[in-house]
Amino acid sequence: MNPIAIGVDFGTTNSVVAIADASGEIAVRRFDAPAGTVEAYRSALLFFREGRPPRAKVRHVSGPAALDRALDVNGEHRFLQSLKTYVSSPAFQETRLFGVKFLIEDLIGVFLADILPPDLLNLPVVSGRPVVFAGERPNEELALERLGAAYRNAGVAKVDFAYEPFGAAYAYGRTLTRPETVLVADFGGGTSDFSLMRFEPGRAGLAAEALSHAGVGVAGDTFDFRLIDNLVSPRLGRNSGYRSFGKTLPMPARYYAAFAQWHKLSLLKSADTMAELHRLARDAERPEEIEHLIEIIDHDLGYELYLAVSKLKARLSSETHAPFQFSAAGLAIETVVARTDFERWIADDVASMEEAVDLALTRAGATPAEIDSVFLTGGTSYVPAVRRLFAGRFGEDKLRFGDAFASVACGLALVAADRARQG
Repeated sequence: MNPIAIGVDFGTTNSVVAIADASGEIAVRRFDAPAGTVEAYRSALLFFREGRPPRAKVRHVSGPAALDRALDVNGEHRFLQSLKTYVSSPAFQETRLFGVKFLIEDLIGVFLADILPPDLLNLPVVSGRPVVFAGERPNEELALERLGAAYRNAGVAKVDFAYEPFGAAYAYGRTLTRPETVLVADFGGGTSDFSLMRFEPGRAGLAAEALSHAGVGVAGDTFDFRLIDNLVSPRLGRNSGYRSFGKTLPMPARYYAAFAQWHKLSLLKSADTMAELHRLARDAERPEEIEHLIEIIDHDLGYELYLAVSKLKARLSSETHAPFQFSAAGLAIETVVARTDFERWIADDVASMEEAVDLALTRAGATPAEIDSVFLTGGTSYVPAVRRLFAGRFGEDKLRFGDAFASVACGLALVAADRARQG
């Protein structure tokens, strides 16, 4: 290859790096993993202490290695994932890992340095960004400032940003032989983003015009949370009570709300939080359930829970009924889940996605009949309820599907290459 530009899809759940060469070819970077090489590198970090004080050093591993090590419940470590969810939140300023202070841009910079090709950091980089950042009141300016600092911390000379669905659309647009108006739906872990694009293939190349964008902070992690909230949290004391000054009060909801975003589980493992949970267990109506919650947090079992939920969600995409099994920390859950129940639990979330699609159409002044094709990418595009949403609105024959993981990064690499050629 003669590399000229890099596209990065830094995701909530997975990240992908694509490299464009002068001929227009794209190569997706591959990484070693226990099960073989992978293109989608898990967006996870695990920090641990090496050596003994006072000469102990804080080290880290990332991606598949972090996941592997996180399964060691006896190891002393801090497992972090879904870092992208923090970038737009002013509330997150810093965290301390084994006594060392890290800003969010430091943590993301550590991760990016692991996935970017070290010999190509002088090339122009286009990184994806969601249309709407995750969080209750996301600060877009802060998020982009932090992401820019993270890339600089990783050694990148120049980085620009582009909407993630624009990247996915750009890759799709290169395959067209006639003009099309395309609705692009990009489903990530933290956000679902929608772009309406007009493509005009020609001798001079592909003309791409963004007609509108819309997004919502509902995606794969949200669907995971619905499963946990209905299958797991009731076994961890949710909706139970504890005694305080002669009264019975409900268990604090914040401990169960933390399951809505995987990264928040690791942050519960603080001395103050764990002490409070132990106090609640002593006064709880169902103390054994609170003890199970404590064990899941204390032993960093969030990833094992994530694996069980992900397996269930994947099976429900192709089966009408699927088993759910989770066994850890003395807690054993085994049940069969119907797809109809899952779809009932996520109905409001799918409705939120539909509202965002409507907003994208309204902003462009377009109707469903004027859309030539609908390009779907990301793992959540496999969920039958999500596919029915688009088939019902636009017609099954208009649906197109891209690589669930690599479409965005490949498109961003093409964007970066075209921008580099244009000077």
